[in-house]
Order: sequence, then structure tokens, then C-alpha cells
Amino acid sequence: MALNLRQKHTECITRMLNLNQPVNAGGTANEEVYKIIIYDRFCQDILSPLIHVKDLRKHGVTLYFLIDKDRKPVHDVPAVYFVQPTHLNVQRIISDASSSLYDSFHLNFSSSIPRPLLEDLASGTINSESIERIAKVHDQYLEFVTLEDNLFSLAYKNCYLQLNDPSAGDKEIDEIVEKIVSGLFSVLATLAVVPVIRCPRGGPAEMVASLLDQRLRDHLLAKNNLFSEGANFTSSFQRPVLCLFDRNFELSVAIQHDFRYRPLVHDVLGLRLNRLNVQEDKGGMKSYELDRSDPFWMANWSLEFPEVAVKIESQLGKYKKDVEEVNKRTGGSGGTEFDGTDLVGNTKHLMNAVNSLPELTERKQVIDKHTNIATSLLGEIKERSLDSYAKKESDMLVRGGIDRNELLGVLKGKGSKADKLRFAIIYLISTESMPQSEVEMIEAALRESEIDTSAFQYVKKIKSLNVSFASANSASTSNIVDWAEKLYGQSISAVTAGVKNLLSSDHQLALPRAVEALMEGKPNPENESYLLLDPRAPKSSSASSSGHLKGPFKEAIVFMIGGGNYVEYGSLQEFANRQQPVKHIIYGTTEILTGGEFIEQLGVLGQKMGLGSSGAVPTH
Repeated sequence: MALNLRQKHTECITRMLNLNQPVNAGGTANEEVYKIIIYDRFCQDILSPLIHVKDLRKHGVTLYFLIDKDRKPVHDVPAVYFVQPTHLNVQRIISDASSSLYDSFHLNFSSSIPRPLLEDLASGTINSESIERIAKVHDQYLEFVTLEDNLFSLAYKNCYLQLNDPSAGDKEIDEIVEKIVSGLFSVLATLAVVPVIRCPRGGPAEMVASLLDQRLRDHLLAKNNLFSEGANFTSSFQRPVLCLFDRNFELSVAIQHDFRYRPLVHDVLGLRLNRLNVQEDKGGMKSYELDRSDPFWMANWSLEFPEVAVKIESQLGKYKKDVEEVNKRTGGSGGTEFDGTDLVGNTKHLMNAVNSLPELTERKQVIDKHTNIATSLLGEIKERSLDSYAKKESDMLVRGGIDRNELLGVLKGKGSKADKLRFAIIYLISTESMPQSEVEMIEAALRESEIDTSAFQYVKKIKSLNVSFASANSASTSNIVDWAEKLYGQSISAVTAGVKNLLSSDHQLALPRAVEALMEGKPNPENESYLLLDPRAPKSSSASSSGHLKGPFKEAIVFMIGGGNYVEYGSLQEFANRQQPVKHIIYGTTEILTGGEFIEQLGVLGQKMGLGSSGAVPTH
């Protein structure tokens, strides 16, 4: 059985809603026990993509409230709290208990509650003589957001900015790493697996890997640990590999425009927690859910936008044909009189038609929804020339640069300020070396459009410091090219020109390529220096010497520190599905960002390093 994070996460939440009792065979909590749920905003985001409000009734939940809102007492029902273990939340729980708001309190913390907070909770409820109302306290280890079967986020905002902040001291960096490790520990505890850990040496990835290794080791020493049920499988099924990367491993994919349906919907319309709002013709806003309950979305999210438009059109044609068919069948028998013999046939037709109505109505709703989304996207694409941005950026990353006049044409043409800034940064990343005059020309063009150049300056700075871009990786470009030639038997440019299914540019293959190498376990220049940690192995045995831990692996969990995106997720899923037999990859990140959101963080870093828009900064 492949690991299914969404399913496991949902099971844990259902058990929590069932007052932490085993769930019945149907996978729902006991409906007979009415209860209310109180959550904070973070835990509301955890619940929202997994359990819809309408589904809460199935689990016996009759009311739900945010913890920071004023609430009236509700007697004779248990209250399930699902909150982060913070000082503020603990104080609010003590206040609720002392006001006797509910009969019994089932407290569930999204991660392990620190001892001092637990002591505050105990003393606070004892002092207010309400401790008998606290039925149970659970550490749930659910502090992450699962968006799809194979996609999760720690919903940790501005992580890239905080990790790269020049003013951040050791203490701040340690706190960030601790927070990431706590989130990853929750994911592994939910899946009940202890993976083999691989990551490039140095930087945030190694810091997270070392602390996570230590945390897992400490936890495995306890007799009844969260992984004991998975321990029996160590021999029968193979453990997954956890590959940790830092966003600087490949910046371009976090910035570039993409023309496939899901990345486009996310970038342009702001898909968040599988929901988005679209402006309607009448001027109002319509909210849509895009998740596994939508068959069209599941089948077509990886297609380029023009192909999606064709699919919508063909679905509409099919729907009209089926409606016509139903109308024909129910329209009597061509105007002739009924005779007794045809009665049974007519009744059958009528029954079939009635039965097919709900399915037709549902199909029509899905078609209307995607028509509205596509119309909204099309408006933005035309206004901002997004198709041209996606195409030109992809070409730049493959060819390494673009004609100067074409570059200036884009910077002076259509598009938002963020579009132009992203384009300029992709040009900077994709061009091996750039004369000073050209850099100044780009900066002048950006300033002419009143665009803050801090993000551009920041990327220029880290490029000059030669921080590991995927294109100038620690394994030097020539090595990667050699390796690509061995791998595909031809040069990179020939591969990308000829093979469209390797995504729109070879450059985007940096992450899937590294993951493929780590899952294969065959030595290659890209990952020879990667760290290998096994939390189950005795500390003394040098991990690198244990050959069997190097693979091959059937399953991987790939985690990007500093912000991920749907382009990267899509490229990993496409890689996994192309393998024979199919491999299985779960992708996670500190937060899912659009290109615009990511360059905002780059801009703040540029300002913090004094690389503002003035252009007075000496350039390298």
C-alpha cells in the first residue's frame, strides 16, 4: 500500500472528533454523541481541506466556533478543542472551563504541549475548581496542512525570508529549524514511518536533517512510541527516503510563470487551501473548491491552459448530447397513440431519465465552474500577456538568455510590475555571465516602470556570491551536463527540444532529477556528497557505509525548505508516474507560494541588505 497522507491525516482527525475512540467501519465518528468543536485559525486551516463543514454533521458535530470568539454556554454536550499549544489558547481554555461553558473538555493540541504550558493548564483549572471538567488532554501531532493525497504544507509564512535574513542570529535560526522539524515530525508520525534521510550538505537542509534525526532517535527509545505500529513492517515493506532541499537549490522554478492549469489558477486567481474566489459577470464573487471531489480538475490540472479550454468545450458538447438523448427518450413515441404494449418501455425510459438527472445536473455544475474559472483566467492572460511570459521564460532557461531587444520589449510591454520583475530575475538567473552595462540597462528599465528593484538586486548579489543555483550546482555545471548526457544519451538541449513531456524546460528538472538519483541509489556526481542519516541505525555505525540504505526506494517524501509551488509538485508527480513500476512521491514545503509572493520575500531581503531601488549600490 502506497503512503496516502490525506487519508491518514483524515483518519487521525476523525478519531479526534470521535473523542479519541476507535472509529466505526464507515470511517465516521459516532453520530449518536453530539459534540461541538472549538479551534483556532491555524487548526481551522488544517481541517478545512480535509473535512467540509457539511461533513461535520456525519461525525456528530453540531456546532463549531473559533476559540477567540465570545461563546455562550452549551450544556450537556462534550466540547472538542483542536488548537495550537500556545499561552493564549491555554489561558482561553482555563477561562472557558472556569465559566462552565461546556460539560466536558476534550483538549487536542496540534503538536506536543510543552511542560510549562501543561502546568499552567493544571494550576489554572485547579485554582478555578474546574479541573474535573477536563476529560482528556491529547498531543495530536497534526501540525501541517494536507492539500492532496501527496501534497502538504507546514503553513509556515515567510520562512525563506527568516532563514536568509542577514540580521537573524543563531537563536532565531534555531527556532525556525525547530519549528520545521516539529512539523515534519508530525507528518512522519501521522504516516507512522521512520524514513532514511538524505540532503545536500550545509545550509538549512542539513540543520533540519540533523535535528530531525535526533528527534526521531530520542522518540524511538520510548517503548510505546508513535512509530511502534509501523515497526513490524520494516522487513516486509521498504521504508521511504526523505529528501530535504533548500529553496536556493533552484530559485527559478519559484519565480517563473507557468502555463499549466493548476499553477496558473494558483498564480493568477490565488488558490488557497483548495479554494478560490472568481469574479462573476454580475459583479459578485463566486467561491469554488478545487479538490478530489471535482473529476474535471483531477483529470486536467496538469494540462496547458489552451488544452483545458478544449476539454471544457468537449465536456459541454457531450453534456448537451446526453441531455438531448434524455429529452428524446422521454418525449413519447413520436406522437403516435400509446398502446398497451409500449407502456412498460415508456415507463422504463422515464425511470432512466429521472435517474440520470442528478448526474447530469452535477456535470453541468462542474462545466459551469470551470468555464467561469477559464474565462477569468483568459481575461488576465490577455491583459498581462501571460502566455508570452511563460514561453519566453521557459526558452531563456533552456537556451540561457534571450535577445536584448526582446527583453526590453517585455519590460516595456504588457504585464503587472510583479510580472516584469519576475521576468527580469529569470533573465538574470538564466544568463551565465552578464556585462555590467546590461545589468544597468535592465535596472533602468525596471525603474522606468516604477518597479522596486530590491528583489532583482538581491538575486544579483547571491548570484555573484555563487550561492548554489541548480545551474551552477556544487557539482559544477559541466558535471551535470556530462551526467545528463549519460542519462539520456544526448545533450540537454536535444533532450529538451525533443521531449515535451519532460515539462516545458530541462531547467525545471533539477529537483525531479536529484530525487530520481536519490531514489535510484546509484552513484552520480550530483548527490555523492549528500548526507545520509538513518534514525533507526545505531549512532556509532557510520551511515554512509550502510550501502542498503542508499536505495533503490519505491517511495519518497520530498520536502522544500523556504517555500514550494505547484510547478515543482507537478513535475515530481509526472516523474513518479512515468517510472516503471510507478514510484510514489509525497511533496511538502514550509509554505506554498506564487511567484509574486516569493519575490516579495526576496525584495524584503534586498532592502534589509541595503540594496534598494536607488541604484546607488555598487554593482558587481
